[in-house]
Parts: sequence; structure tokens; C-alpha cells
Amino acid sequence: MFMRFINRAEEAVICILLVLTTLLVFVDVVMRFGFNSGFMWSQELTLHMSAWMVLFGASYGLKVGSHIGMDSFVKLFPRTGRRILTGIAAVLALGYCGLIFYGSWIYLKKMKLIGIELEDLPIPAWLAHGMLLVGFLFLIVRLIIILSSVITGKADGFKHADEAKDSMELAEDIAKEEGIS
Repeated sequence: MFMRFINRAEEAVICILLVLTTLLVFVDVVMRFGFNSGFMWSQELTLHMSAWMVLFGASYGLKVGSHIGMDSFVKLFPRTGRRILTGIAAVLALGYCGLIFYGSWIYLKKMKLIGIELEDLPIPAWLAHGMLLVGFLFLIVRLIIILSSVITGKADGFKHADEAKDSMELAEDIAKEEGIS
């Protein structure tokens, strides 16, 4: 139940950020080129919203398996070997995310202590950059879920997008529609 809420919240935030970023850029372009004016703060806000979207998107990509996988080497191994290699990869990724999470904590703590605000917006820098903690926490949770599914035998690898397979299936569907075998 809790993970379902987190999943929905993550998807909603990504959608909202995408829409707001697109609208802000559109309005700013119209203002600049149509009326020779604009908002001084829009570029900074767009940058931060994009960063939030990327970090939420990385976690979401792990969940749905939309990351491109370079797993041709791993697929050469039997299921047990794939599980071991995936477990090692997940542990290494957890270590990396843990280091970034810890470094982000130190950075944000110092930003809060210093009291720096963003250049063009009256928002504390630690709050605007707080996505570092949230984003890497989400990644850590997703990696733990993957690692536990590998340990319990429910999976033998990361879910990856298989663009080659998808392209071949699309080509076959088009060929069938056109009557080509």
C-alpha cells in the first residue's frame, strides 16, 4: 500500500514537473521573442525543475525497466551467474548512491547553515537542491527492491528496455500490415 502511494506520487510529480517546465519555457519564449521581455527567474526555475525531473525519472526508470541495458555479457551466464552479477551490480550501485546521498546531506546541511538563496529566486539553496536527498533515497529504495528480488530468486537481473527486440517486433507488425512476409 505504501509503495503504491510512493509510485503514484512519483509518477504525478514527474508529470507535473514536465508540464510546468514546458509551460514555463513556452511562456518565456513568447515573452522574449513576442514582447521583448521575460522573466529573470525562469531560467533558474527551469533548471531546478529539470534536475528534479531527472532524479525522479532515474528512480522511475529503474522501477519500470526503461533504462537501456548493456547486459549482453551477463546474458552469457546461467541463471545463477546472472543473479550473482546482478547482485554485485546492485550492491555497487547502492554503495555509489549511498556515497552521493551522504555527500548531499553534508552539502545541504552546509547550505542551510550558511543561508544562501538562489540567485534569481528567494528560495533557500538547500531547499531547491534538496532533491538530491529525495532522488537518491528513491534510487536506494529501488535498488534494494531489485536486490531483494534477486536474492529471493524472483529475478535474475535488472529489467531493461530491449530496443532491438522492440524494433524487430515493430518491423514484423508493419510487415504483416503491408502483407510482406
